[in-house]
Amino acid sequence: MHPYILSLLGLLFYTLGVNTAAVQSVSRETCQSTGTHCPPGTIIVSATSKKASHTTVQSAIDSLPDDSTPQTILILAGTYTEQVNITRSGPITLLGQTTSPKDATRNQVRITWAGGNKDSTGTIDNVWYSVLVVAPTLEASLTGSGTTGYPVPEDTPFGNKNFRVYNIDFDNTWAEYSNGPAHALSFSRANGGFYYCGFYSYQDTIYIGKLGNAYFYESILAGQTDFLYGFGTAWIQSSAVQLRGCGGGITAWKGTNTTTPNKYGVYIVDSSVRAANSSIAPDIKGLCALGRPWNSQHRSIFARSYEDGSIDPQGYIDWVVSGVSRFEEGVTLMAEYRDYGPGFNKTARLEGGVTSVLGWEGYEPYSTPQKVFVDTEWVDWGVVKGN
Repeated sequence: MHPYILSLLGLLFYTLGVNTAAVQSVSRETCQSTGTHCPPGTIIVSATSKKASHTTVQSAIDSLPDDSTPQTILILAGTYTEQVNITRSGPITLLGQTTSPKDATRNQVRITWAGGNKDSTGTIDNVWYSVLVVAPTLEASLTGSGTTGYPVPEDTPFGNKNFRVYNIDFDNTWAEYSNGPAHALSFSRANGGFYYCGFYSYQDTIYIGKLGNAYFYESILAGQTDFLYGFGTAWIQSSAVQLRGCGGGITAWKGTNTTTPNKYGVYIVDSSVRAANSSIAPDIKGLCALGRPWNSQHRSIFARSYEDGSIDPQGYIDWVVSGVSRFEEGVTLMAEYRDYGPGFNKTARLEGGVTSVLGWEGYEPYSTPQKVFVDTEWVDWGVVKGN
């Protein structure tokens, strides 16, 4: 074939590829707002609409084939009172109907459940009370107790490799204050992205379990006590961390006992940390700790984020149990990088003795999702970079 024709064909295929990527992004938003131009085979969920084939989210999940094909579920506006459990390894996309696909404060789909763990014997696991659970097996999802958690068997398979959610709120309404672990999300041994979503509870709102990799973008994460915790890895980008009270810390990471090469921990980047509303702000001024170490391997970093006056002047705090500190110099990393606002007090941070105020050299190894997760093909970069 003539080189000129080959060149034209190459340009045509390149153009088609670019246009296809653009159309996919537009189609998702169009699907969410109008219910049209959805991916082929999209399943519709609604408790009232005749367009729907399922009345609950879980029944739609259960109908998916157990294979590697990508599947999309469109959830129409409404409140769904149910627990959702996902073990499928093939790609799943959950779309919440909305007319404002870039604004989590205007989400129209809410999945809610009221459950909290009041057991003090350790026989009942926190996962039982989650609104959404993503894990390949029940054992893989168990949080366990103590500083090492549940010993997940080494031969446990990895679960969903590309789980995506857009414009859905997950709300655990167990109590209007910290009253035991009450997950909005439990996420283990899976890769998942949450875009313009909301997560609401008071204690232990979001649990990222062992080998869990979660990316949050322009989302709302609300809680009171240790509400970002786990063993896995979470990157929270351009999001709103809302303080519904102060207890323990915002983060309570346990570190990990796995051998994956990624940099486990929780990273809150280019985000805001502030009182959930003006009514509670005066009551929690200067009282909320950025985090505390569940075990000495705690790793969390707040980077380039705004902090309001709710934050404890010393930033992070130690966790002392029976007179024994869980903070270990040189092992525990509870850090900040270029944070700002009335809640940031560098002098008090350094005097407190447990908060690391990083320069670029200290932050650089954790400065991008690619450096933290290693594999980021499951992140929707079209959404992230297109904003």
